[in-house]
Amino acid sequence: MTGMSYQRSNLADTLHGLDGRSYGNLKQIRGRYDFGPVTLFVDRVQADPFASPSKVRVRVDRAEAKLPLDLTTERADRIAAADYLLRAGNQVLSKLNQRALILGHPGQEVLERTNILIDDAGFEARLLVNLPARGRRILGHQAADILTRDLPEFAERLFLFDRWSDTNSPSAHRLADHVQLHRDQLELRSHLSEAGLIGFVGNGAILPRTSGDSDLPMKSSEAVAFISPPELEHTINLSSGRSVTGMGIPRGVTVIVGGGYHGKSTILRALERGVYPHIAGDGREWVISDPTATSIRAEDGRAVTGDDISAFINNLPSGTDTRFFSTTNASGSTSQAANLVEAIEAGAHTLLIDEDTSATNFMIRDERMRTLIPAEREPITPFVDRVRPLLTRRGVSTVLVAGGSSAFFEVADHVIALDAYVPHEVTERAHELVGVTAEELSRAGNLPTSTDDSTDAGSPTPDPDTSSFATPPRIPTAQALRPASKTKTARAKGADRIQFGRDFIDLIAVAQLVDAQQASGVAEALEYLAEIYDGRTSLTGALAEVEDMLDAQGLDGITGHRDHPGHLTRPRRQEIAAALNRYRGLSLER
Repeated sequence: MTGMSYQRSNLADTLHGLDGRSYGNLKQIRGRYDFGPVTLFVDRVQADPFASPSKVRVRVDRAEAKLPLDLTTERADRIAAADYLLRAGNQVLSKLNQRALILGHPGQEVLERTNILIDDAGFEARLLVNLPARGRRILGHQAADILTRDLPEFAERLFLFDRWSDTNSPSAHRLADHVQLHRDQLELRSHLSEAGLIGFVGNGAILPRTSGDSDLPMKSSEAVAFISPPELEHTINLSSGRSVTGMGIPRGVTVIVGGGYHGKSTILRALERGVYPHIAGDGREWVISDPTATSIRAEDGRAVTGDDISAFINNLPSGTDTRFFSTTNASGSTSQAANLVEAIEAGAHTLLIDEDTSATNFMIRDERMRTLIPAEREPITPFVDRVRPLLTRRGVSTVLVAGGSSAFFEVADHVIALDAYVPHEVTERAHELVGVTAEELSRAGNLPTSTDDSTDAGSPTPDPDTSSFATPPRIPTAQALRPASKTKTARAKGADRIQFGRDFIDLIAVAQLVDAQQASGVAEALEYLAEIYDGRTSLTGALAEVEDMLDAQGLDGITGHRDHPGHLTRPRRQEIAAALNRYRGLSLER
């Protein structure tokens, strides 16, 4: 006990002695300090008061914490428990009235993050701290209060189970509920494939958000709760005893229609975020999507490197080979074609498309235009002509929002109409309007029996019009992510931009990136990929390697197990691929 007290007074005495001295002297406090059950690590000290915050960690061993083993042992449970502790930790900091300490603020999703670590040995919080100063002089007494009083108190309140209660956050029952909801959401997701579904929207869900720039749910008194059409209603019984009922979206081509402002895009946005679990009270707890579902849109001006877009764009007047297409400034239709083939390359089995954010000439060509401009004079084969071959040959389903055209009725397996936010199944009526029978739709392409990209599911005979869906692998060069001008590691600049060397990667159109921490995870993944690419490894092979490593080692593995990795959130391989594909310096082997 004497040694522990000595450590506390040692750090406090050092900081008191540094009061008023130049800020650079703070670097001498780096190290480990024991505060009873709490161990403090000062990993990095900022160079001056205006630099990035210092990095500190507080850790409590399992034997001291006594947090429930049944909620903190399995990997998925640890992700949920860490998410709960992160949210509770921010409440603890608020009660301590401590603004200098930054734990990180999660959004509505429950995701793997580095902010809180749970391992076999114990529990750890990784924080950023703005050590106080007046000008460039150390405020040592205030720094001592933060590091030797507030930080240990924070760790004890957060990690010592004996200090929890049911009336103050954190609490045992809220932790248990949080973990169990996460378990149930993952189990429901696992049922989608066996039920032939690519999406599920639970009855009672609150899908609208408070505003266009907020991810918080609209008040239930102001929103219309979701109710499934009877024809698409599914009930899924979970092993916890919970039973969830809602609308199942089957594999295939689903078109969502309705008047303006009736909720079409709101459903699609919910399905975009349904690739992630959500916290209780979000309103989208039971919006569960195929985890590979990818939002596709037009993106004028993006760079494209070596994509095979020939299934959609071919026979250009310039003679450009669209089987290995590159540009620094893609048009709307070209960018959407590139986004689509890149999504499939990254493993997407579901595409989410909104007519409002699409290039019209990429999506459809009406009969008058087909008559006026013959097919042999039009380089673009519209998506409406490719959506069913994508399904039958690659196992790729599509959910499409359409408000101004009936062109996709002829190729749709299901049509859902939104009327004042209430969905109705109108497939039969839509098919009648365009004169399509169930038999004709079946002949246009049955559902595949497999989503394995290595098989030509649904048809034993190759179709030359769609053979390019099975594109050869793209292989980045050994120096693809190692430009000579790059002297610093990649870093996120907010949620929609990454600085990579002297270049900036624009991610504003990547709709399923949830926050700046996830963008930081993408930046770290790019650094990891730079070490993998050797001129022989394919883009998809390297993505699989990153994913396997993350599954085995967690996010700490992607940073080389740095003591304090900063605040990162795990990205999907789809978002890592999106950043890689938008990097203007990307180079490929031919």
